Amino acid sequence: MAAAMGPWQRRVLLGALAPVLVIAATACGSSSGQDATSGAQARPEPRPSGAPFAHPGVLVGKAQLAAVRNHVAHKDEPWLSAYKEMSGSKYADLDYRAKPYDVVVCPPDTRPGQGCVEEREDAIAAYTQALLWNITGEKAHADKAVQIMDAWSDVVTKHTEGNAGLQTAWAGTSWAKAAELMQYTYDGWPDGEELKFQRMLRTVYLPEVQSGSADFNGNWDLVMADATMNMAVYLNDQAAFDKAVHHFRTRVPAYFYLSSDGPLPVKPEGSDIDTPAKLQTYWFGQKTFKDGLSQETCRNFKHASYSLAATSHIAETAWHQGLDLYGEVKDRLAAALEFHSKYQLGAAAPGWLCGGKVQRDMGPDTEVGLSHLQGRLKMALPETEKLTRKQRPEGTDDLFVAWETLTHARSA
Repeated sequence: MAAAMGPWQRRVLLGALAPVLVIAATACGSSSGQDATSGAQARPEPRPSGAPFAHPGVLVGKAQLAAVRNHVAHKDEPWLSAYKEMSGSKYADLDYRAKPYDVVVCPPDTRPGQGCVEEREDAIAAYTQALLWNITGEKAHADKAVQIMDAWSDVVTKHTEGNAGLQTAWAGTSWAKAAELMQYTYDGWPDGEELKFQRMLRTVYLPEVQSGSADFNGNWDLVMADATMNMAVYLNDQAAFDKAVHHFRTRVPAYFYLSSDGPLPVKPEGSDIDTPAKLQTYWFGQKTFKDGLSQETCRNFKHASYSLAATSHIAETAWHQGLDLYGEVKDRLAAALEFHSKYQLGAAAPGWLCGGKVQRDMGPDTEVGLSHLQGRLKMALPETEKLTRKQRPEGTDDLFVAWETLTHARSA
């Protein structure tokens, strides 16, 4: 009789078989088998409930990692510049030291917090080191990634104060991306430490984000859904994955307007925004609604940009898992990207838009959405393409977005 497999052997077997099983179950629809810079892909079939998750498959798939290695090795642009920016950042330093806190305190006002910046930066550092391991093959980066994650799983117990949900989501997105890469590409993470990290995500992070936040500004709910989906895939948790999909399907239409919605935007599910007056207040005084406008456009473009990133992230991870959420929102997402890119690039704001004054402060948030809509679907997004080229290499916002020119760019 063959000897029983240990936890690592079972994980390696699952990691090796899962992409094959998902590809078979979805008629080769997963992007795991497609080069990140190639042309259009076949649309995935609906993801069967209970189908194995494809790994690695949190935002970045196996084929994308291979493409990045190839581009960097051949000194292709914009990937080489993106790689240099990442490898020259503080997050890539092999002397980077984690600063874990047992309780992360993040007030919603000007009071000083405790551990908020440190947690977000440590999570991005873990993801950065995981990417460097996958690109360079240098074991020191793999060891640093797991060292950072182990430091937090040894200590953290909860998040408190008014921004706890948002903070947990921001950090959780990066923790799950880092853990997914390390679990499925590295055999040096001790099983006990890895399981402890999984318990941390299940008990400290996932409960804080998976129910969403209906009455806050929509970027909260979308980044919470982003974090929930990332953790769900890493943890092979179908129920959490389904919750993230539900939040995506209900919040994206309530956040980005299309004229097909009617004269007024869609009301967020579970909210008390039930009158035109409340809706106008919720949309920061905006009275005229046109394709691509977001709930927070008249607040500032920065928060709208967070939501563009989170929406694209969720759809991209779902794509790797054989579920085409992009197909459900492609026109809405394209309109929102083009709308905000146009004004970010300097177009004068008309009087009907935020009283003629907009705050142009978008972050590095366009690469993933552009990669799918223009790269895979061949949709024309001239304003988004122009802005993305101008911003390349898109680096990190030090919150939850990191190195997406490197992982998702399709053309120089």
